[in-house]
Amino acid sequence: MKQITIISGKGGTGKTTIAAAFAALVKNAVLADCDVDAADLHLILKPDVKKTIGFHGLPVATIDNEQCINCKQCISHCQFNAISDNIAVKYESCEGCGVCELVCPVNAIRLIQRNSGLLYESETRFGPMVHAVLNTAEESSGKLVTEVREHAEAVAKVKGKDIVLIDGPPGVGCPVISAITGVDLVVVVTEPTVSGIHDLQRIIDVAKHFNIPQAVIINKKDINLQKASEIEFYCQSQHIPLLGSIPYDISVTKAMIEEKTIPEFDSGPVSDAVRSVWVALSKLLSLSVNEP
Repeated sequence: MKQITIISGKGGTGKTTIAAAFAALVKNAVLADCDVDAADLHLILKPDVKKTIGFHGLPVATIDNEQCINCKQCISHCQFNAISDNIAVKYESCEGCGVCELVCPVNAIRLIQRNSGLLYESETRFGPMVHAVLNTAEESSGKLVTEVREHAEAVAKVKGKDIVLIDGPPGVGCPVISAITGVDLVVVVTEPTVSGIHDLQRIIDVAKHFNIPQAVIINKKDINLQKASEIEFYCQSQHIPLLGSIPYDISVTKAMIEEKTIPEFDSGPVSDAVRSVWVALSKLLSLSVNEP
């Protein structure tokens, strides 16, 4: 089974648009939206939810007030100021570390599971999809990304799929690390801007740290040809495959409005460029491409 994660060093580069386009071209795949903090792949793929699974992130402390002797050991030992003076847990501050449970002399405190989000197994017009939503202010997005990936792998095995195509989160934080660890290829979508180049270099450094193969796509190349050339030079100097470039075109916005992927919407320059990029990617990993 091949696993491909599409990521970007910053938001707004077109990562999900390209991931959705690849979903229309890839054969025999399970799709996984691992951008759990701001999932939006479902807006284009319109998944039909078949199964919903509760997600439990960090545990949270709960106090039995009848058993509590008001010694306030829990307050003095809590490093997160998560217990108020009247011995009540401030759930938004609790990190589930368990210190309060440990120091309580009468065992009035215990840790319980926290409902942190939902994981979905769905069907789309391009095949199975696993996606999730993290509740507001929850911090365990890396753990949820891991659960999405594990569930997608399980679905792929059950349904005989040989590719897991992952739409990863932007940035370089914990969710990104969870989305790229152990995959066969990280595809970094960048744009020809100063910040785009800077963030490309950061995410490439992260992928290299974990010894994960990388490839690059330049999106909206023609908005700054000089910066695009700098990205090309950077890829050459770092021996990173440049899969291709995609021009800026208003057809992308029109396709999003109609809730369609680029290959579904038309056969214009952007669609042709996306297909060329996917052909390059398929050759890199010996994959196959759907016919137009």
